[in-house]
Amino acid sequence: MVNQKIAIQLLCESGDAEKFITLCENEGLKHDSSSSFGLIQTEFNGQVRLELRKLSDPKLGAVFVDFISGKMAHRRKFGGGRGEAIAKAVGIKKDYLPNVIDATAGLGRDAFVLAAIGCQIKLVERHPVVRLLLQDGLQRAYADQEIGEMMKKNMILLPINHITELDPIANACDVVYLDPMYPHKIKSALVKKEMQLFQQLIGSDADADNFLEPALKLAQKRVIVKRPDYAPFIAKKAPHFSRETKNHRFDVYLTSL
Repeated sequence: MVNQKIAIQLLCESGDAEKFITLCENEGLKHDSSSSFGLIQTEFNGQVRLELRKLSDPKLGAVFVDFISGKMAHRRKFGGGRGEAIAKAVGIKKDYLPNVIDATAGLGRDAFVLAAIGCQIKLVERHPVVRLLLQDGLQRAYADQEIGEMMKKNMILLPINHITELDPIANACDVVYLDPMYPHKIKSALVKKEMQLFQQLIGSDADADNFLEPALKLAQKRVIVKRPDYAPFIAKKAPHFSRETKNHRFDVYLTSL
């Protein structure tokens, strides 16, 4: 993906329209009434939130970030916790909770799993639409009575677009986590409606190989790369080992041998 002005319909159904438009413009978005995609400020359960919709294909539904309720709340309360594959991949053991930079944060779901366990996560997301969705979800989570304090402590969105903007000395961390967008197999049952929408708007991270080197410089312990099970290694570099799940694998590159 190349940083450029993103043309998308900017629609306000609730809240302060002027503030919403300014927020979007500051992230490099511009309103285009001909776009089939819309970033919408709407209201749900008495709260204002941002949603991404494909206006020409409403059956795809809306994409939004919600850490408070729904699937993420269920995963926090009843999920595998330390037993989850990502927790094992980053090296969580007993009292050891690594601090992590999630350099391809997306909607923050993997980061949230680690944050709920107790890891401190710094988030980096370069696509402006995804960044705004993530920022919106974080702000609502910060204000939540149950998880607000934990979220303020453990999930922070950095004011940058790419990890190459981070100084390796000043921003050293235990783990860098990478989950770049990768083209899914056509007709694959894994391509969920939400992923279809993202792929159509954002595309894949064609420059994903360029993430590995700066990640290795930042991480004091390891770099984790999440890949579909059929995908090649990032930058054609074999990891020290991998942890496999049903549909994905976590390639682990150790930096503290």
